[in-house]
Order: sequence, then structure tokens, then C-alpha cells
Amino acid sequence: LKLIANYGAGYDNINVKEAQKKKIIVSNTPDVLTNDTADVTIALILSITRNLPQGIKKVKENKWLGWSPTEIMGNRIAGKKLGILGMGRIGQAVAKKALCFDLKINYHNRNKLHTLTEKELQATFWTNLNHMLREIDILSIHVPHTPSTFHLLNNTRLKLLKKNAFVINTARGEVIDETSLTRMLQLGEISGAGLDVHENGHNVNPRLKELENVILLPHMSSSTEESRIEMGEKVIMNIKAFIDGHSPPDKIIPNNL
Repeated sequence: LKLIANYGAGYDNINVKEAQKKKIIVSNTPDVLTNDTADVTIALILSITRNLPQGIKKVKENKWLGWSPTEIMGNRIAGKKLGILGMGRIGQAVAKKALCFDLKINYHNRNKLHTLTEKELQATFWTNLNHMLREIDILSIHVPHTPSTFHLLNNTRLKLLKKNAFVINTARGEVIDETSLTRMLQLGEISGAGLDVHENGHNVNPRLKELENVILLPHMSSSTEESRIEMGEKVIMNIKAFIDGHSPPDKIIPNNL
């Protein structure tokens, strides 16, 4: 084995360090999923804050009896503070789209963005994640799953969020302590959550499925025809470059780990 050409931007399914020890090159398919994932992130923010699933359910079950001024009350997102955890390509794409909805952009990242990028996104940097969590209204997660990010949103940190806050995750399920999140959602200690990824993959917590203040998706944030074609093309390009004796354009290097 000399090359692992991964069909996906994430590579937590591969022991890259071990591959490097054995001089096996690993490549992935970055960039092409950015906008599609950001789109679903915004969709989840709008859906969970405005209770769209409850409205759809009421109409489909023939329980809607006509307009009422207090029926299925949601929350206006304009002016709310959005906290982005992880300000890479996807985090920045979410911030850019969120500005169109008048959300106030806050972010926590390993490194502060370039001043020009920060100015363009009208983003406020928080060096301390805990401090940001106390202030925001919506948390959107965009970090990879690594040993340092496993349960980064643990019970202690989740309790820092406001009771009327919402949690959105289109990154990796392992970043959140799902048991703690479920319990807090049940008790009303967090208003709601929109989750496209889950800690145990497709084995979603049954208690989570029972909650009305949660939207659960099947890891579909990057599922567009366009992205899947572009991912395949990137895999082929990486393989072809390797066969031709060149370094794959999307080779994962130690600095990225």
C-alpha cells in the first residue's frame, strides 16, 4: 500500500500518523464541501429557531386549524449572537452567510483570523471558549474530531450556554457529549439543537429522537450532486498525480494534523 485516497474532507477514519510512519501517502477532498455544509448549517439555524418541523408536522397531521397570533412561536435570529467554534473554510462560509441574516459573528479558533478577514466577516475573536459560550445565543460547531476536540463540548461547557441558546453541529458528533446534551434538552436547560452528525454514527440516542426541540439529520450537509461529483474528481486527480510521480494536490501533511 502506497496511497490512501480518501473520498471525503475529513480523515478521522484514517490513522494518518501510522500511515506516515509506513511512508504511505494520504489524500482527501477538501474545499468542495464548504458551501454545501454552510448552507445546511444556516438551514438548521433557521429551522430550529423558528420551529419549522413542528409547523410541518401540524399541517401534515391535519391539526392546523388556521392562523393564530400565538401558534408555534419561534425566535427571531436578527441581532442574535452566533458563536462559531472553528473558523476554517466552513466556519468562515457560515459567517459570511450568517451576516445576510443580521447575526452578530463571534468565533473561537486556535488562531486569530487575519485582520482583513475578520473585518470582512465583522467577527469578534474570543481567546477563551468558555467566555464566548456564556455570551452567545447560537453555537455552530466546525472543528474536526481529534483527541483534543473529543467532548470539547462536555457537560461543564454546555452548562455555560444560556437556557434559550441553540446548538448546531454539522462537523463531527464526537465533539459534543451527546448524553449531556440530551439531558439538558430534556430539562429545558438548552432551547434546542440541530444535529447533522451524531456521537455514535447512525446509532442515534433514542432519547434524542423523542425530543421535539431537536432536528436530526443523517449526515447530509454535504450531500449535493455537485459536491459528490467534485469529490470523485478530486480523488481521481490525487491518484493520477501519484501514479505520474507527483505529490497528490490534496496530500495531508503533518502540519495539518
